[in-house]
Amino acid sequence: MTFRFTLARVAMPRLCTEKPRVFTSARRLALAMPFVFAAGTAFAQETKPYDDKLMRLSEILGAVHYLRELCGADEGQLWRDRMRELIEAEGTTALRRARLTRSFNKGYQGYSRTYRTCTPSAETAVKRFLTEASQLTENLMKNVP
Repeated sequence: MTFRFTLARVAMPRLCTEKPRVFTSARRLALAMPFVFAAGTAFAQETKPYDDKLMRLSEILGAVHYLRELCGADEGQLWRDRMRELIEAEGTTALRRARLTRSFNKGYQGYSRTYRTCTPSAETAVKRFLTEASQLTENLMKNVP
C-alpha cells in the first residue's frame, strides 16, 4: 500500500491500490463545456445593460447601511428597506436577486471590516456614497426604459 496525492486534495493523502485517473486539461474542458454554455446562456439572459450601475448602487446601499448605523444615525432598517425595494423592482429571477444581495453584502461587509467606530473618515465616506448613489439613481432613471 502506498500513499498518493491528488490535485484536488494536495494536503490529504489517500490510500490507493489502483492507479489514479489522469484527466488532461483538454478532457476536463470538454467535460465542463456543456455546463459553461448553459451557465453562460442563463447569465446572458439575466444581464441588462445597466447592471453594473445597479450592482454599484446595491454595494453603496450596503456600505451606507453599515456606516450610518455605526455613526448613530438612528434610521433603523432604512437602507436595508431601500435595498429590499430595489430587489423587488429589479430582482426578476433568483440569479438577479442573488447578485443584488451579494453586492449589498459586499458593501456592508467591506466597511464592517474597516470601521469599528465612527470616525471623520467614515462620515466623509457616507457623504461621498450618498452623492454617488444620488447620481447613479438619476442616471438610471434617465437612461433606463
